[in-house]
Amino acid sequence: MMAKILYVYNDQVYANITNKCDCNCTFCIRQQFDGVGDAETLWHKKEPTLEEIKAAIDAFDFTGYQEFVFCGYGEPTCALDNLIASARYVKEKTGLPIRVNSNGLGNLYHKRDIVPELAQVVDTISISLNAPNAEEYEKVTRPSFANAYEAMLDFAEECGKMIGRTQLSIVDILPPEDIKACQKIADQRGVHLKVRPFEKSE
Repeated sequence: MMAKILYVYNDQVYANITNKCDCNCTFCIRQQFDGVGDAETLWHKKEPTLEEIKAAIDAFDFTGYQEFVFCGYGEPTCALDNLIASARYVKEKTGLPIRVNSNGLGNLYHKRDIVPELAQVVDTISISLNAPNAEEYEKVTRPSFANAYEAMLDFAEECGKMIGRTQLSIVDILPPEDIKACQKIADQRGVHLKVRPFEKSE
């Protein structure tokens, strides 16, 4: 069975361009299910090429969709070149705004500042905050890098300066005091905080 590159979930179109990820989150849906939405599987047998991603875009009917979201079973910035190129292709072909859902560790992964490149094609970036402090963050996110929490926050702050809409996101199952602390962090970094409902795939 071929993994879907584009899939639909909650009436939105998503791009699953890589299975690579530099975190191993305890809550990650990919540890529980092979696919979400209309995708039976999101596990690629091999990483998609740019040509394969473009072919999936060409074959998709975007009628009625309002946004194109990079979010699959991996961290989109781990496939940065394909992310940038395919985002530009979608904009040229459809005019849809582009959102990236990210763990915010792209600068650590690539060992350089990737924000200016993202800013050329990305309209919204949503970065998983997950916790109000480094200790809790590392427990649930289990990143591949040291000092990941501070790097993620620095990345969010830089995105806030260059990308139209930047938000840190958490789920609503966090205790109220943690949500309040996360709001303070977002305010300090000059970005929006999104408190999203915790959803379990059926």
